[in-house]
Parts: sequence; C-alpha cells; structure tokens
Amino acid sequence: MERIKEYGQEIFIKAQNLNKTDIGEAKNALSNLANLSRNGLKKVMKEKKLDAIMTPGNSRAIGGYPGITVPAGYDEEGVPFGICFGGLRGSEPKLIEIAYSFEQATHIRKPPTFKQ
Repeated sequence: MERIKEYGQEIFIKAQNLNKTDIGEAKNALSNLANLSRNGLKKVMKEKKLDAIMTPGNSRAIGGYPGITVPAGYDEEGVPFGICFGGLRGSEPKLIEIAYSFEQATHIRKPPTFKQ
C-alpha cells in the first residue's frame, strides 16, 4: 500500500470497490463503446477503405483497437510530441509499416541528450 501513489493504483482500488450499480453502469458503458466502435470507427474505416487513422500522440486507443505513436515534432521548449496511427483489429503489421515509413520520410526523431 505504501507505493500506491507511485504506481497509480487508484483505478484498481476503485475496481475492487465496485457495487452492483457501478457494474451495471460499466456494462452499459462497454455496450455503448462497442456500438460506437461498430457504427463509428469500424464503419468509417471500412466504407472509406482506410488503412489507418491519425490522431494526436497523447490519444488513447479507441475501443481496444491497436495504435502506434511516433515522434512528430517538438514544441517551443523542445519537448517532443507525437502522432498516433490507429487501425482495426489485426492491422498491426500495416500500422508498423505506416509508422516506420513516416519516421523514415520525416527524420523528426532526435536521440535524447542527457545533462551531465
């Protein structure tokens, strides 16, 4: 328990303390997410015949779909930021190919430097 804050265990503690109302709400949220994925992301990607979608690098995966984040630039203070290429289940090889191609075309990534 002494390392809870260090390792961010709050979500696990909340999960352990769920009651029946919370579980019902969680099931509704998962059902809604599945519906949005099926009638949103999945539908658009199939209709438009997309290999991937691109989002800001700090985005989270949508509905459990795979994503890969690559360096995309640096802000005014030199802090790196990225973009995420996301796809449908089973698209990991294509996402890796897209991410690698982006990195090779842009050469944005700089090796980190460490102060001594």
